[in-house]
This record gives sequence, structure tokens and C-alpha cells, in this order.
Amino acid sequence: MTPTIPTEQIDRIVWNQHHDPFTVLGPHQIEQDGKSVWVVRAYLPDAEAVYVVTPDQHKEYPMHSVHHPHFFECIISDAPHLFSYQFKVKSGDSDRLIRDPYYFKSPLLTEFDAYLFGEGTHYQIYEKMGAHLTTIDNVSGVYFAVWAPNARNVSIIGDFNSWDGRKHQMRKGNTGIWDLFIPDLTVGTVYKYEIKSPEGHIYEKSDPYGYFQEIRPKTASIVTDLNTYQWNDRAWLEKRRTEDPLKKPISVYEMHLGSWMHASSANPPDSGYPAVSAADLKPGARFLTYRELAEDLIPYVKEMGYTHIEMMPIAEHPFDGSWGYQVTGYYAATSRYGTPQDLMYFIDKCHQNDIGIIVDWVPAHFPKDGHGLSFFDGTFLYEPADVRIGEHKEWGTKIFNYKRSEVKNFLIANVLFWFDKYHIDGIRVDAVASMIYRDYNREAGTWLPNEYGGRESLEAIELFRHLHSILFTYYPGALSIAEESTSWPMVTWPAYSGGLGFNLKWNMGWMHDMLDYFKLDPYFRGHNNNYLTFSIWYAFSENFMLALSHDEVVHGKSPMIGKMPGDEWQKFANLRCLYGYMFTHPGKKTMFMGMEFGQWAEWNVWGDLEWHLLQYPSHKTLQKYVSDLNKLLRSLPELYTQDFTQEGFEWIECNDTRNSVISFLRKGEDGEFVLVVCNFTPVPHHNYRVGVPEKGFYKEILNSDAPIYGGSGIGNMGGKYTDDYGTHGKPYSIDVTAPPLGIVILKYRGEV
Repeated sequence: MTPTIPTEQIDRIVWNQHHDPFTVLGPHQIEQDGKSVWVVRAYLPDAEAVYVVTPDQHKEYPMHSVHHPHFFECIISDAPHLFSYQFKVKSGDSDRLIRDPYYFKSPLLTEFDAYLFGEGTHYQIYEKMGAHLTTIDNVSGVYFAVWAPNARNVSIIGDFNSWDGRKHQMRKGNTGIWDLFIPDLTVGTVYKYEIKSPEGHIYEKSDPYGYFQEIRPKTASIVTDLNTYQWNDRAWLEKRRTEDPLKKPISVYEMHLGSWMHASSANPPDSGYPAVSAADLKPGARFLTYRELAEDLIPYVKEMGYTHIEMMPIAEHPFDGSWGYQVTGYYAATSRYGTPQDLMYFIDKCHQNDIGIIVDWVPAHFPKDGHGLSFFDGTFLYEPADVRIGEHKEWGTKIFNYKRSEVKNFLIANVLFWFDKYHIDGIRVDAVASMIYRDYNREAGTWLPNEYGGRESLEAIELFRHLHSILFTYYPGALSIAEESTSWPMVTWPAYSGGLGFNLKWNMGWMHDMLDYFKLDPYFRGHNNNYLTFSIWYAFSENFMLALSHDEVVHGKSPMIGKMPGDEWQKFANLRCLYGYMFTHPGKKTMFMGMEFGQWAEWNVWGDLEWHLLQYPSHKTLQKYVSDLNKLLRSLPELYTQDFTQEGFEWIECNDTRNSVISFLRKGEDGEFVLVVCNFTPVPHHNYRVGVPEKGFYKEILNSDAPIYGGSGIGNMGGKYTDDYGTHGKPYSIDVTAPPLGIVILKYRGEV
């Protein structure tokens, strides 16, 4: 039989080289013998015989092989209008009915979608790219779309087609987006994209916009529907939308979900989803699922008084040891702990218990794993080709091409995706400094200056400004926290004023100064008083968050308790003093898991926290102390409403280097204030005179040296009355007892 199209077109389909198989396959109206007829073409590599059958299966039209044994044609001359046909495929002894994906010609991704994506402003591009359950012409299936502009050919492969890239070849649009609707696929379909480079090399890639992936070490994407979960957090979201988070208490529990606590592999999770183990976990252990974490973690965090949980990256990543910071699936919640709906349940339950969720976001780099973004379509697509701006040699990772509109769109929409689909409350952006400096960790001659000859990455700066101008418009009350380790100015200033647009920045300087100070033997602390006080000089230049993070308790840096000098009692007293100063210092707070009870070991990503230590009084009382600090923070507007203005802080005495004692006021917007006195030596100071602005009684509302916290019990007997003579420039004063290695907080109660 003579084919109705040039054989060159058939060869391009057979050899998987056609950029638009719809022009060849599927139904086409042609002229034959002076009349209009339909021709249906199919390429079915496994078929021995094929028939076109009517919807009611009452009529079959045999197809004929033309030019190639598995390329079939059928001319239908008795149907003036094309019907919704199926193929009856015979292979060996079996027959099966399948629908023709090339019957469904209309793309769901419109020209306007492609235009917005091309200019980097399609903020819901995740609703069009990736794999989406949909119905076309009353037929349900999955619509796939992937950006691979330089690919010669792209196919969808999976269990449904025996991973054969010849069977579901995609169509390329003008903007380099390939798409195809495959009928009858459902939730749970496992798939990848088979991408042929311009040179003909084949790459199998997971979906950059895929919502779910197989449990590592497998790497395929899985079709899922994120719209099936019924949320119950409307009240939380409405409250968040109408409140200024910078005027609220924020105390963040930073954690890694996989190492907070493990379960026994002998006890499968109730969800039915198989919780997984890692080779490095202790024998018989497995990860807790998202739903199990909801049952165990949320009550703990609530009892401890934290306002937020910060989850280290939960986007899909192949290697446990990366802690989640080498992401391959930016739109996929990691399958280690369950399904996307399980994560939604966890976040929903957090909101119902007044706990916010912050997610670590990693736009600074991505790994070179073959199934990921690296060299995605056989060219440098998501990354620059020039290694001077395209790779982090130290980390062995690729850098995003922030100059490319489609890549910026990928990243900006990714942030909005997590707020939209998972109702998160904030992001903590990792490694900002590595993005905004082109010479970050690079020797001279190994980095490329910007167009003006400078070291700044103008493209990354613009990315942040663009992101934040959209994020806070779409999601008022959201948090965007920068881990920016340099003195780059205006990180938390709005984009319209020349800032990067974040609303919080980790105060790395404070953290380094504090740890350097507390490592010192108290005898030498008086000579290093500037470590304590220097942060106030710049405390109000940005919206700072004080962070004691995971980075400070790994890689030989010692756990927090191990950094403290002295015997065991002094170590715990030092730690209480540090935490107390942190919670009274201007700025929001972040503390990594395990620090709250004084874990002795460094954090191990494959191990549990040392929960057994809570059987010992020193650890149990430290845990209670941190809980009380959190609850005190929530109850005292003086400690949070003016974190970012000079009006919220006033030194009383910051130069008593002989005694290593400092004192200051924290003030609320309503004029209320508390007095804080810190003694950084193991020598108690009785009758230590401190100037105060008002006459009356000052109630001691927290003393880190109290016996309930493991202290010696030296304190102020509930409070102090003022004396009618002043000091430190104040009209009145009180004689405070400053306990050893202790901090006391006194609340002014008026003239009682």
C-alpha cells in the first residue's frame, strides 16, 4: 500500500526525530479521488495488527502497514465527521483497546502561557508545566508539558509504555515547550522524559515541575493530584494575611525531619505509605512519616512554645547526606516521609495548633545528578555554560542561569507554589551570599565579573527583587528570611527602595560573636566585652533574626553544650545565659533541634536526637527553661513589638568589663518595658546597682539561676523596689542580685 505522506516523514517518526508528530500521526482529512476522506495513522512498535474501532465497537476499520512494519494507516471514507475512535491492537495472542494520544490535538498550554513564561512572569506556570490530570473531549488522562528548547526530540516514558521512547513522542511549540496528552493515565503513573540532544544523545530526566517522585534511589516522577486534600486552616491563613509578622513574636524550631526521631521498621505507618530506611540508620529504624510527625512533633513544639517550625529542605533530593540542600525536584515534596497529601496534613495540623511553617529554599545551586536539571536538554539550559559563573567547585554543583527568563520563572513560581499548594508561611533562603557575589569562594581568575566589571551578580539581585515584589503581593504576612553571611546592605529593605526585599535576615555576625564570647573562660570575658555589645551598633540596620543553626553543631564544631567552658554545672549555666541573652536581644529567634535540651553529640543526619538525656535533671531543666523563654517571649510585647527600631532597646550599662555584667531595657510600643541584667561570670553580684527610669516595684519574672532550671537559686526574692537616688543617668535605681552565669528579667509593675 502506498503511504499518504512522504516516506521521509514516516522515517522521522520511526527514528524518533520528529519535532511535531501530530503532523504525521493521528487523524487527518485528505483529498482522495476527488472527495474528502479521513486517514488515521499510528506508529505502534509492538503491534502485529491494528484496527480503528468506533466508540460502540460495532465497526472496525483495518489498518495497513506502510513503509515500515509498525507504521499503520487506515483510510475511512464512509465517515463525514471524525468519531472518537480507539485502536484495537493485536500482539501475539492478546488484544487490547487503546486511545490514540494524537487524536487530542489542542494543547492545554496556550500561546499566552508560553508568552508569559518566555518573559518570566507566569507565576502559576506549575499549573501548566509538568503532569496534570485533565479531561479532553470527555476522555480523562494526563497532560504533560516540559521545557527543552534545544532538544531534537522528547518522549514520555514509563511503565505504561514499557519505557519505550518511540511510543509517546511529544510535540514542540514555538517557545521550546514540548507537550502531549496521554489518555487513560491516572494518579500513580510513573514517568520520565526521554530527551534527545541535538547530537542524538539520550537523557532520561525526571520532571522539573513534577509534584512527586519515587523513593530514592529511584528517580522517576509520579503523577499526582495536589487538589484533593481538604484544608482546615482558613482561620490561620486569614489571620496571617491581616497581621504584620514583624510585630509578632517569632521563635523558630529549625529541624531536619529525618533525624528528629525515628520509628521501628517493625511498625509500619498507619498511612499505608511505606516509610523508608536509609543504609546509615541504626538497624531496624525507619523515618517517621509526615502523619506520624504530626502526631509526635506538633505536641512537642507546642508544649515548648515555639511559634514556627523551620524544615530543612523538603524538596526532593537524591542523597540523604546532603541534608536536602542538593535538590533535584523543586516542585516535589520528598517521598521519604510520605505523599504530598501527607505533608499537607502535617502543615494543616500545625496551623490548627497555631504553629507556622517555614521551608528552606535552595535557589543557589543544584546537583549534577543525571536525572536532574543539569544539562537538561543536552545543552546548558538551567545553568550557564561558563564554569566561572555556572559551577560551585567547592560544592560540586551547578548554578542557576539567573539571567534567563524561563529559569527565573521556574524559581519565582516555585516559591509561590509552596505557598499556594502547601500553605507554607515562609521561606528561609539558603546561601544568599553565594548568589549575589560572583567571586564567592573563588580564587582570582576563576570568576567572571559582571558587565560593569564588578563582583556583584546583577541577575541574582534582580531575581530577589522580582520575587519579593510578587511574593508579598500574593501572600501578605509571609516570611522571607535570608541566610546572608556578609555585610551586604539593605537585604531586608523593600525592592522599590533598592533593597533585596527580604523581610528578615539571619544575623550571622551576632551568632559568631556570641559563640566566640561564650567559648572563653569567664576570666577573659571582660577583655572581650565588645563581642557582647557590638551587635547593637548595627541591630536596627536590617530586620535581623538571631539564629543558632544546624551549621554550628556539625563538622567538628561541637554541640552547643560542648562549646561552653567550665564543669558540667557551669556549662549548663552558660547555655542558659546565652539563650536568655538571645531571647532578650532585639531580633526574632531561631534555634536548631537538640539545642533545647543540651545534646552532647553533634547533630547526625542519620541518627536520633539524644532523647535519652531527658532522664537526667540537667537536661530536663534546660528543656523547661527554653520552653519558659518561648512562653515569656509570647507574653511580653516588650520583647518583640519593637525588634527592629532603636526605640525598642536602651542600654543601662554596657561597659562594666570588670564584672562582665550588662543591663538594658526592652520596650514595647505601648510604653511598657522590662529590665534585663546579665552576669557572664560564675561570681554572683549582690547589691548590684542598676539605674531605672521609673519609681516602684520591679518583679522578677525570670531567673536563669532558679532551681527549677538547674541553677543555684540565687535571685531577687521575687523582685525589687526602687531607691530614690539614681545612677546610669536614670532618676531611680535598684540593687539587683545578679546570679552566677545568669540572667534575670524584671518587669516594672508601677508604684505598688
